[in-house]
Amino acid sequence: MERLYIHPDNPQLRLVRRVVEVLRGGGLIAFPTDSAYALGCQLGDKAAVDRIRHIRDLDKHHNFTLMCRDLSELGSYARVDNQVFRLLKANTPGPYTFILDATSEVPRRLVHPKRKTIGLRVPDHRIVQQLLAELGEPLMSVTLILPGASEPLADPDDIRDRLERQIELLVDGGYCAVEPTTVIDLSGEVPELLRRGAGDPAPFGCG
Repeated sequence: MERLYIHPDNPQLRLVRRVVEVLRGGGLIAFPTDSAYALGCQLGDKAAVDRIRHIRDLDKHHNFTLMCRDLSELGSYARVDNQVFRLLKANTPGPYTFILDATSEVPRRLVHPKRKTIGLRVPDHRIVQQLLAELGEPLMSVTLILPGASEPLADPDDIRDRLERQIELLVDGGYCAVEPTTVIDLSGEVPELLRRGAGDPAPFGCG
């Protein structure tokens, strides 16, 4: 496993480009976000998605998350009406995951099989923002919570020890929070709180 030390406030562009190279080559990465460390792969890479399912022991009903640069990119992958757009604009970037109706741009295997939804988020983290800008498309991701654990991994040394033979690259941005995102379902008539995490659910009327 390759380990890159990337500055959380001033990411080194050449290192970020190396991460993109690994992703485009079919690699899995672990990386810090504004809520917790996450696992990520390229959006269209079925084999990499299957490997993430194996590492996390996820069933087919798990909502994967697409990390997007901004609301413009998010709007290509989810159906967003004016009311939802205003909510998103007021609360992004930040530690939220939003469940929204997926568009045809989302690979079918990433969409919830019954509800046809997808999780999307716009992270407030310099490393991820730089990575998404260089990648030029959303990053497929899930929080780095290993089977049987109640909290995400936060220490890069622990991630190295636990996943050394299972991922290609660790983006070491230092210690991270251990609180996952707040998950808000915006696909129905009214917002629904699915998981309370780092983001305040009050602005969505479901706190």
